[in-house]
Amino acid sequence: MRILLSNDDGIHVRGIQTLTNALRAIADVQVVAPDRNRSGASNSLMLEMPLRTFTYENGDIAVQMGTPTDCVYLGVNALIQPRPDIVVSGINAGPNLGDDVIYSGTVVAAMEGLHLGLPALAVSLYGYQHYDTAAAVTRAILQALTHEPLRTGRILNINVLDLPLEAIKCIRVTRCGSRHPADQVIAQQDPRGNTLYWIGPPSEKFDAGPYTDFAAVDQGYVSVTALHVDLTAHGAQEVLIDWLNKSEVHLAW
Repeated sequence: MRILLSNDDGIHVRGIQTLTNALRAIADVQVVAPDRNRSGASNSLMLEMPLRTFTYENGDIAVQMGTPTDCVYLGVNALIQPRPDIVVSGINAGPNLGDDVIYSGTVVAAMEGLHLGLPALAVSLYGYQHYDTAAAVTRAILQALTHEPLRTGRILNINVLDLPLEAIKCIRVTRCGSRHPADQVIAQQDPRGNTLYWIGPPSEKFDAGPYTDFAAVDQGYVSVTALHVDLTAHGAQEVLIDWLNKSEVHLAW
């Protein structure tokens, strides 16, 4: 198996390094990751300047100023020949649950892999200590995919509790929960008296009911959620058609 491994926390962080070591025992792993933290970058692309890469002695490739999407796009289309078999993103420092997937660079790196025609995993640790647990879970899932391919056309968003492996119950298939709308902005002043703004922390859970990713990790399970790229609200199509017909919207040019 040829794996393109990326993340959004940067190439030097413990999460991706732990996962690299675990996966190189079972696969051919090529790391292509941002040269710095790009958390929350979502699916942004660097379009206004060229991208430069730096290759380390061990073969890992850092993309200077690159986003997670840039890294996967370059890796699949230019840097890895032949193309990889799968894209793996992580291990993220902190969870990507519920609405987090909208902003997450970890999730979107995997989404870019799917967009380019490859199966993909996004892996996050609900904490900052037991990266080896998340790596072991990822390795087990990849080995299972080798023996029994999963043809869903979706990415798998995996969230692992920050516990020793023996303390994890098992895997649960989940759906995304949701949070209340975020509304915190933290204002500060710099030494010259100018106002600076920080985006506040995530809001509290809104939907953490049965079968959600929130509920699974709260109960000690690994959460695995199948995500897809299609944002079309198919259930609203007929409602929208009826509304247009009733409202008699007329456009004039």
